[in-house]
Amino acid sequence: MREKELINIIKETAKSDYIGDDCAYLKDLGIVVTQDSLVENVHFSLDFATPYQLGYKSVMVNFSDVYAGGGEPKYITISLSLPSYTGQEFVKEFYEGVNDACKSSVKVIGGDLTGSDKVYVSVCAIGTTNGHNVSSRRNAKAGYKVVVSGHHGSSALGLKMLLSKTSEENQFIKAHLMPEIQGDFATEISKTVKEPYAMMDTSDGLMDALSAVANESGVCLDIDFEKIPHDKDIENYDNWQDLVLFGGEDYGIVAVIPEKYEVNAPTIGYVKEGDGVCLKINGSVIKYSKKDVENKIFNHFS
Repeated sequence: MREKELINIIKETAKSDYIGDDCAYLKDLGIVVTQDSLVENVHFSLDFATPYQLGYKSVMVNFSDVYAGGGEPKYITISLSLPSYTGQEFVKEFYEGVNDACKSSVKVIGGDLTGSDKVYVSVCAIGTTNGHNVSSRRNAKAGYKVVVSGHHGSSALGLKMLLSKTSEENQFIKAHLMPEIQGDFATEISKTVKEPYAMMDTSDGLMDALSAVANESGVCLDIDFEKIPHDKDIENYDNWQDLVLFGGEDYGIVAVIPEKYEVNAPTIGYVKEGDGVCLKINGSVIKYSKKDVENKIFNHFS
């Protein structure tokens, strides 16, 4: 059982045209809406994440989706389920992290509190689309270029370090616990590109985003691994190329846009007729189908 299979079941059963992208675009209201949940011992562990870091990250992962959808975050609601081993100080620290993520531009407008057997966090973010061109992963076209913002592989390596308990805090651990999202870059795209375009964040891995755009748009993405932005220090670790390609929670942005637009990010490839992702790596070209990628990325239900 895989997440995307369940999403297809939900979409077909609910008979909803809104399900599929990072955000639901409600054109009649001029907003985008998204919701993400974090579950203790699935998405985070209190053994190495503080309440402050959890609050900060819970908000940022939702803001990343809003920006990737072509919007600008304005409001959030937070549902927080807490076990008996947490308390008032946990909630205070959690919301200090929330406040620092929101700064003064986004307001917390409500939510829910319940008891539970572990910590559950669910955030709903609402963004405005005023002055923005909303994206969809279905909009990539042959001749477009693929641009990427943010380093890839850092968060996955940071998680490995945390789980192995063999490293003091460094840039990789920070990337996992306190992610830097690419809001400015996404906003540049959504305010500059006038034609239909595709954009996703890389929360489930860079290759997941590339594959999703390729398959939803019915095209092939030609990608050059050497051009993918990553922290050069990651090259000192085993299997670093897999971390760059398939490691999740980096919250970078992939945008597939007409070639004429000059943006502040590297071009890692181009769109052509066909399907899947053709990756140039180590002197060879490897073709990745949708199934190939799904077999490599993290599966919540395995």
